[in-house]
Amino acid sequence: MQYIRFGRTGLKVSQLCLGTMTFGLQCDEAESRAILDAAAEGGIDFLDTADVYPLGGDRSTVGRTEEIVGRWLKGRRSQFVLATKCAGQMGAKPWDQGTSRKHVLDAIEGSLRRLGTDHVDLYQLHSYDPATPVDEVLAALDQIVRDGKARYVGVSNWPAYRVARALGRGELRNLARIDSVQPRYNLLFRPFERDLLPLCEEEGIAVIPYNPLAGGLLTGKHDGAAPPPAGTRFMLGSAGQRYQQRYWDEAKFETIERLKSVAAEAGTSLVTLALRWVLSNPAVTAPIIGASRPGQLADNLAAAAAGPLPADLKRRLDGMTQDWRAVDAER
Repeated sequence: MQYIRFGRTGLKVSQLCLGTMTFGLQCDEAESRAILDAAAEGGIDFLDTADVYPLGGDRSTVGRTEEIVGRWLKGRRSQFVLATKCAGQMGAKPWDQGTSRKHVLDAIEGSLRRLGTDHVDLYQLHSYDPATPVDEVLAALDQIVRDGKARYVGVSNWPAYRVARALGRGELRNLARIDSVQPRYNLLFRPFERDLLPLCEEEGIAVIPYNPLAGGLLTGKHDGAAPPPAGTRFMLGSAGQRYQQRYWDEAKFETIERLKSVAAEAGTSLVTLALRWVLSNPAVTAPIIGASRPGQLADNLAAAAAGPLPADLKRRLDGMTQDWRAVDAER
């Protein structure tokens, strides 16, 4: 496993990050621990979670994923770079969500308790909250860093212009810098190439994209003529419909058939090809991979070992998926 610099910081992280949003619903605790074991054995020591996980759960399940990760990390916390996120709905009160100073400061305490640690390495805002002034949330993040509860801070699902404004306001007020972004990015969703990724390259911001395999669609195992199979992300509780809206349509399945042919020509799996394409973008730091079984990690690890695609193959894939560069980034 290669290590790569985390934006312009001095931190280095494994080139793949393990996402955990399936833990505690799609995967029970025993399966989740087996996935964590397999990832660690493969050299992945960068973990990403969130206070609202597991994906697709309800208010009764929020926090379960962090608890599972925390129990697994007991006795080996120093061996891993640990990231989590806040902003989602954590309780019944209106202040139990968003990025107000109150919620952010409350949320970090809850995450640290569930994770069984006194700090996380990266604390991220899970989404943009239009109700909170950027100065307020930056000051809250700055306090968390100054208190030693997080080493770095970042954002997820923020458009480029919001990130740019946060950088400017933070510089003006000498607050902790936004050092990473977590956008959705894969062969079937490329709009952030137009603005966010160039901004990150120019400003030295780490990019840890989620959904590099389009929620599993880029495994090539699904049949677009049939309903999504039970037990997959496309049927996972409250999140299933969102994933179907993102990816489950005829045009994307047609693209996948063409990509399968390219993978066969290249003598590789579609998973490895798709992940190597993400790794080939110089703006990308560490894609966040997910799994519902330990064995699913093999093709991901093969992609990291193989490294970026040859330039001619990358250009071919870019051309085949050009239409997905122009889609609405808010979908």
